[in-house]
Amino acid sequence: MLTTTRVKLSAMMFLQFFVWGAWYGQMSKYLLTQLNATGDQVGNAYAAFSLAMIIAPFFVGMIADRYFAAQKVLGVLNLLGAGVLYLITQNTDPDNFFYLILGYCITFAPTLALTTSIAMQQMNSPEKEFPAIRVLGTVAWIIVTNIVGYYGFGDKVTIFQLSMYSAIVLGIFAFFLPDTPPKATTSTSFSQILGLDAFKLFKDRSFAIFFLSSVLICIPLSFYYAMANPSLTDGGMQNVENKMSLGQASEVIFMLLIPLAYTRLGVKKMLIVGLVAWIVRFICFGYGNASTEWMLYLAIVLHGVCYDFFFVTGQIYTDNKAGEKIKSSAQGLITLATYGIGMGIGSKLSGIVLDMYTRPDGTKDWLSVWLVPAGIAAAVLIVFVLLFTDKKKLVPAQDELVTGPL
Repeated sequence: MLTTTRVKLSAMMFLQFFVWGAWYGQMSKYLLTQLNATGDQVGNAYAAFSLAMIIAPFFVGMIADRYFAAQKVLGVLNLLGAGVLYLITQNTDPDNFFYLILGYCITFAPTLALTTSIAMQQMNSPEKEFPAIRVLGTVAWIIVTNIVGYYGFGDKVTIFQLSMYSAIVLGIFAFFLPDTPPKATTSTSFSQILGLDAFKLFKDRSFAIFFLSSVLICIPLSFYYAMANPSLTDGGMQNVENKMSLGQASEVIFMLLIPLAYTRLGVKKMLIVGLVAWIVRFICFGYGNASTEWMLYLAIVLHGVCYDFFFVTGQIYTDNKAGEKIKSSAQGLITLATYGIGMGIGSKLSGIVLDMYTRPDGTKDWLSVWLVPAGIAAAVLIVFVLLFTDKKKLVPAQDELVTGPL
């Protein structure tokens, strides 16, 4: 790969996650403090992203890949998204916010797949070249959340303004990326996007249990994304965004440990470790406060174990289980079910639970809120331990360790 191409792709990945990280983790705090939103309205806002994630594969696989150059689609979507972000900065109604953020997410969600596609099509050996470029996305997320935390505008409309200006930069820059022409003869089919070919995997009881567990654990995951920031703020933590970026740092570290962990533990024990970590972190979120801040730090840092040891390990397990013929369908099915259905349900439920445990004076009973996802994770753990069996040793491919969302 030419050095100029590598630099462009790295800048693209950096900007992609800079745009996302500027608003995603802070949106709940903004809604609660600036728009006086209810918990249900917050949950709906995060559910909008899940709805967009369901739509995105159809757009990329059946339209963008077939008719247009990927870099041009990326540019247009970012410029359209910047326009919607501008409307969000002018909005003061929490009900209208849902429709605006849904509109924005519909423009943003497809770009996650497009940036990966653009990068990989320029590579001779994606398994060797992609990790060094993809990691710039995690670096960008860490940097932008630290900017937000340092200047203290995590609860201000500035988060969307920062994302808007960044989207404009990426939108213009995208037209100067290496040409990635449409793949008219190899576009993804409707059945591949739905993962229909992968339904045969459900004949294996363990895979069915893993699939169900993946969907259900996305419900607690949604609690983390939607509620961690306001919970930590109410718990007395200062510069929350800066400290939450430790979660992304830990994700990088544990990502690198996955090959060693596979060798020592095997897939079942790794997945169990991930589930246990979810339970521990939610308990820490619930009981942590200004006097026991170490618990809050532990909850943040456990993000690497929670995400990598369950979701990334699960991606590798699915890939190995499916085999060459249906691996694309299997991954498509997992993605739609988890980030679409599972996180959608979780986002909606998190808002309902927050309203349930909001006191008359407006303060939140965060301990009760966090015990709900802890209980869900515990139930998933029990089912998984009792019913999942897999003795086959799996070897993760290097490119599978870096493609998941933050």
